[in-house]
Order: sequence, then structure tokens, then C-alpha cells
Amino acid sequence: MQKFTSENFKEKLESTLNFPALYMFKFIVEDEKQDDVKKLFPGHDVKTKASSKGKYVSITAQLMMPSSDAIIDTYVEAAKIEGIIAL
Repeated sequence: MQKFTSENFKEKLESTLNFPALYMFKFIVEDEKQDDVKKLFPGHDVKTKASSKGKYVSITAQLMMPSSDAIIDTYVEAAKIEGIIAL
């Protein structure tokens, strides 16, 4: 299994996308943390879907991203949210 690094993620992004590119972010968080995730995408519409019991919410946002670095920076900021799961 290959270890995740931002360098290999950057290489994969750059080999599969032509920037600027539309990129989909998808996260799962506890319901009370969804506003923290939405703050990562100011001025953009995000789609939310509650889990069957309402404890978790999946959040999807599609944005035109200028570079692989901008995508990675978003994931770095998202990682600061306790309990977040990136899909």
C-alpha cells in the first residue's frame, strides 16, 4: 500500500486534470460541524445530506479550482476540523 503524501496526491491531480478544473470535494462530519465545513467554500453552494439517524452529514461542493495546490490547501484546512472524513 502506497503511503499518502501531498506530493503523490499533487502528481495524481496534475496528471488527471487540466487546470483550472472543476473539482468535487466530499466530506462527512457530525451534524454540528457542518457549518465549519461550509466555511471552507465561502460564496459557493454546497449540497448536504443527513445520515439516516441524523447524526452525520455528507457535504459535497464542486468548485473551479485554479491549481492542485489550491485543492491540497483546502484539504489541509479541512483536516483541522475534528472528526472530518474526506471521501
